[in-house]
Amino acid sequence: MDRAVLSTPLGNLEIVGNHKGITAVTFVDQPATATLPIAPSLSEAKKQLQEYFDKKRQTFDLVLTPNGTVFQKRVWNELVQVPYGQTVSYMEIAKRLGDPKVIRAAANANGKNPIAIIIPCHRIIGSDGSLTGYAGGLDRKKRLLDLESNYTQGRLF
Repeated sequence: MDRAVLSTPLGNLEIVGNHKGITAVTFVDQPATATLPIAPSLSEAKKQLQEYFDKKRQTFDLVLTPNGTVFQKRVWNELVQVPYGQTVSYMEIAKRLGDPKVIRAAANANGKNPIAIIIPCHRIIGSDGSLTGYAGGLDRKKRLLDLESNYTQGRLF
């Protein structure tokens, strides 16, 4: 596994990948340090994430290989369909999966998303419009949504 750390306005992101693609992007407390040469896939991921934070990128073009169950991967595939600057509810994700009864399982899979930002779990909100759960913390979730809404059509929250 190759690793790289990117310093962002919301804290450091650790990017993990292998020869197949990106396996994880998570917020970490460790400082970004100069490392040995970065694998090309991680270099491109760092570049695209930096462009996202610089408001120059709304979609990502990276090979993603997250580890998860078949159901989790179905949920994550739905998450990447949520457009930049927009939000949908957990219930909407469950409906897109074909069964509103899987809302809790979909919310659980959303919470286990190993690839923050690129698989935009921060765009999923409660049915009442409230910000709910985010592995990186609700403050980061709000700031990510603000970053996207300020770029598109005005603040979401």
